[in-house]
Amino acid sequence: DITCENPYMCNNECDATTEELAHPSELMFDFEGRNPTTFWQSSSWKKYPKPLEVNITLSWNKTIELTDDIVLTFESGRPEQMLLEKSLDYGKTWIPYQFYATDCLDAFTMDPKTVNELTQRTLLDIICTEDYSRGYVWKYDKTVRFEIKDRFALFAGLQLYNMASLYGQLDTTRNLRDFFTVTDLRIRLLKPATGSTVVDENNLSRYFYAISDIKVQGRCKCNLHSNSCVFDKDKGKLGCECEHNTTGPDCGRCKRHYHGRPWSVGSYLPIPKGTANICAIAAQHCEIRCYSSPT
Repeated sequence: DITCENPYMCNNECDATTEELAHPSELMFDFEGRNPTTFWQSSSWKKYPKPLEVNITLSWNKTIELTDDIVLTFESGRPEQMLLEKSLDYGKTWIPYQFYATDCLDAFTMDPKTVNELTQRTLLDIICTEDYSRGYVWKYDKTVRFEIKDRFALFAGLQLYNMASLYGQLDTTRNLRDFFTVTDLRIRLLKPATGSTVVDENNLSRYFYAISDIKVQGRCKCNLHSNSCVFDKDKGKLGCECEHNTTGPDCGRCKRHYHGRPWSVGSYLPIPKGTANICAIAAQHCEIRCYSSPT
């Protein structure tokens, strides 16, 4: 039996056509700490045994560098099967980021693994974890995570005290930088929590997904050529306020006439200010501009 500790989680209290009982998607991103808790809720699993699958896509229309764990808070039980995907090309193509299941071998034909089993050499491996897929009753841990900081710790130490080591790796290893970079994220909910090995076909309304919060922390990717990222109302998207004679959505190229030195991403090192790698004015342009005479 399931006890409905939150009255708004009772199965007959969800009605998308009634404002007081609706649970739309924007409630995954509203202010947390309200009482009662606000959350998005999917439809129930009434078409069982057809899978109850839901995709949640987060798009920024900008390249983002992740700086902390991705955290999903479920008000239903945590899904028994779930996949987190990422895109680097604004949703044109998707690649797996991490698999989640109560039984990784059965769900995805993958051996279960935890982030703590990764090493510096295997950091980029896509793993399936069973750490976040157990526990139907919502009074237990509600969160599902994609562990960014634990991966940082493989280079910077458990307390992230050796950031110079991490920054040195990010400076020199493009694959590592790309691993923490996204333009879009997609959460694929593949199987809801059931709490048992057998689905109760006489009470299918008890199975659904409900999320109260999605937390993604990051910064605009500006290739270390900008300290700020602003929303351009005319273009309707975020953009870097480029410095160091660079330009482009991610400050990814030198300005016109500033190709005297090839464009390069800025460097984190030496800490704390790093190295700007400023685009230099082209010698030919400088000669014309600086030495031409009006006569």
